[in-house]
Amino acid sequence: MDGVPGEKINLDFETAEKIGIGFSQWLTDKTGKATKELKVAIGTDSRITGNSLREAISRGLSSKSVVVYNAGLASTPAMFMSTRFKETNMDGAIMITASHLPFNRNGMKFFSKKGGLDKQDISYILEIAEKANLNHALKENLVEDQPLMKFYSNHLKKIIQKGINDNDTPLNGFKIIVDAGNGSGGFFATEIIQPLGADIKGSQYLDPDGMFPNHMPNPENHEAMESIRKAVERHQADLGIIFDTDVDRAAFVDSEGNAINRNKLIALISSIILDEYPHSWIVTDSITSDGLQYFIEHKLEGHHHRFKRGYRNVINEGIRLNTEGRECHLAIETSGHGAIKENNWLDDGAYLAALILIKLAKLRLEGKGNLSELIHDLPEPTESKEYRFSITDDDFKKYGEKVLSGLKEFAEKTEGWSVVPNNHEGIRVKCNQETGNGWFLLRLSLHDPVMPINLESESKGGIMTMIGKLRPFLNKYEKLNASGFK
Repeated sequence: MDGVPGEKINLDFETAEKIGIGFSQWLTDKTGKATKELKVAIGTDSRITGNSLREAISRGLSSKSVVVYNAGLASTPAMFMSTRFKETNMDGAIMITASHLPFNRNGMKFFSKKGGLDKQDISYILEIAEKANLNHALKENLVEDQPLMKFYSNHLKKIIQKGINDNDTPLNGFKIIVDAGNGSGGFFATEIIQPLGADIKGSQYLDPDGMFPNHMPNPENHEAMESIRKAVERHQADLGIIFDTDVDRAAFVDSEGNAINRNKLIALISSIILDEYPHSWIVTDSITSDGLQYFIEHKLEGHHHRFKRGYRNVINEGIRLNTEGRECHLAIETSGHGAIKENNWLDDGAYLAALILIKLAKLRLEGKGNLSELIHDLPEPTESKEYRFSITDDDFKKYGEKVLSGLKEFAEKTEGWSVVPNNHEGIRVKCNQETGNGWFLLRLSLHDPVMPINLESESKGGIMTMIGKLRPFLNKYEKLNASGFK
């Protein structure tokens, strides 16, 4: 939709209708069913363009005689689970969401019974969509309402109950605050943890509002984390839970007001998983800290494997490790996308919240303290920064690869620096005590003409030392805007 200067509409309703046709063909190819035998559920987050896009996609699907189920306001994980629940048994599902992006954006996530679709699947759907003919007629008799979130909420309630001594109300005595950021996550407070006995007074922004008037629904956003951290302190809660718009990501605040996101969240979930599956592998994205690697490998006695950013990349790598005989039960991005093997490798913020609630209740039964005690040995850097350099060259990927190639050569010649081997994305450089006492990673964005750089140092002023050495190198690239690198 319009509303942001310089961002013209490039996803319109006609395109969405064609994409619905493309998905129907993809499902037919994968299932062997005729389109009239297919069932597809469609859900939306709180964005104000969601219902219009859903109607457009429904027209495309129903024009091919697919039976469409309208799930209404939903979460991304729930849409996948609609293909697994025996009560719903969908052949496919679509979630209309743009996650934490601004109000004017929207998009679609596709699922089959095997999970989220990969890049080649999406490319195939778009190829079909480009050739599609439209009739614009919505076959009303092929569209039904489906209370999908009821099944999903009951599913999570049972997991929490079973995890805490098969207790019907295992959260009695807990005060828990949920911040849904005006996205889809309010159900977790009212439909799950409150019926399980939790006091949810103080929970905030549970009502869906696609303009996101309070803060961005993003667990990586500083303003969002400060908002829930203050709410936890104000209400003296035992735990704060914050979701992104479509609930496939989450972050937490402990009873002392400590934020648990990014590396801390990975460390906490790793401690839970490695307690159940000792010495197994944890897959993360490329920007995780050296301190996290030390914590996983030396404190938890697990194995840490960094891979490319992009939650599908991380999840697929976890699956691949298992096929090679390397036991892996957790694949998680720094952004909070966390997928557990026992949960169908689905990145599900509400499922992570369920695991953490189970752990919190067990700690209380054992007379122990708060969640942060599980990660008190996690080394944290003295300094940490991220910069994003824009690329002005038309072929930004080729130009970015040129910069990375040059950086590798430059780093190998710089005394005190060493290029980290077996790095799957960008160039990661280890800096000795005299040249920064930490590390930095320069990479190329997956989709945008941007090169992010992450830097961490164990010394005050260490990042400035790295910047001082890097700036002359970066200034040689006229089509890389590193003007704010300071």
